[in-house]
Order: sequence, then C-alpha cells, then structure tokens
Amino acid sequence: MSTSTTSIRRARPLDADRLSEVFDETWREAYRGLIPGVSLERMIARRGAPWWLGAAQRRRPLVVVETGEGVVGYAVYGPARGPALGTAAEIDELYILPTHQGLGLGRRLFRAVRNDLHDQGLHTLGVWALAGNDRAEAFYLGLGATVAGQARDSIAGAVLPKIGYRFD
Repeated sequence: MSTSTTSIRRARPLDADRLSEVFDETWREAYRGLIPGVSLERMIARRGAPWWLGAAQRRRPLVVVETGEGVVGYAVYGPARGPALGTAAEIDELYILPTHQGLGLGRRLFRAVRNDLHDQGLHTLGVWALAGNDRAEAFYLGLGATVAGQARDSIAGAVLPKIGYRFD
C-alpha cells in the first residue's frame, strides 16, 4: 500500500466511478449497525457513478485524496448550510477508505479543506456526524472540535440522531 499523498485536488468527472466505490466502502464500514440495513443500502444505491459525476460539477467543492493507488478519500464542503452550529462553513462529508485510515490522510484532507475555507474568509467550521459513530467523534475531537449541538437527520427514510462539532 502506498501511503504518500500524491495530491489533494478538486474532483474531476473521470473520478466518478472511483468516488462511487469509495463511498460504498466507507459508508458500509462507518454506518453498518448505525443506519438500518435497508436504509443504508438505499443510500449507497443512490450514490452511483452518475450521482458523483453530477457532484463533481456542482458548486460545493468536492476534493479527493489521491495516492499512488488512486483516489482513497474525499470531502465535500462550503458555506454553512444552516445556522444550527453557528459557523460560517461546513464540511458535508469527509471519508477515507478503511484500508487507509490511521495514516494521517484524513488529517491532511481536513487541513486542506480548512485552509481553503480560511482563504475564502470562512473562519468557523462545523461538521455533523451520526451519534454512535465513535471513529468520527474521536477524529473531530482529536482535531480540536467542541461539541456544538445535536439534531436528527433523515437518511434514506431512517431518522437518526446526529452530533454537531465546531472548530473556531
């Protein structure tokens, strides 16, 4: 396994197939047991290559982590989508393949996103994670987040609790 980061870059339409695979693997690993099975499978089915092709062309930035093995992670972010966390910016999704977790790639991706947001004048950052996602909680708290709120989210028909994290 190559762990050196070749790049953190904007996603391109040619990344759609790989992003679909990364989404599938990361969501199955992160949410099995948290999101009911049928709802999880529905969500994964919705995020095939055509969805990612469109996502790569939307306004919210979609960036990928690419190593010698290809795309191994991604993040979607931009201005805060709502006022609940009281932040200027928000990370919608940040995922690294399970085989590449613990190598510092998530931290590098987080820093790149945060730097881009700072360059845009967006200095406070929020992120939501499903309650019970211990790995996400440890990751965000380890980066210096504070717990800033709780809410519920509907994911493919399942209503689930989530926790908001804030970075000042």
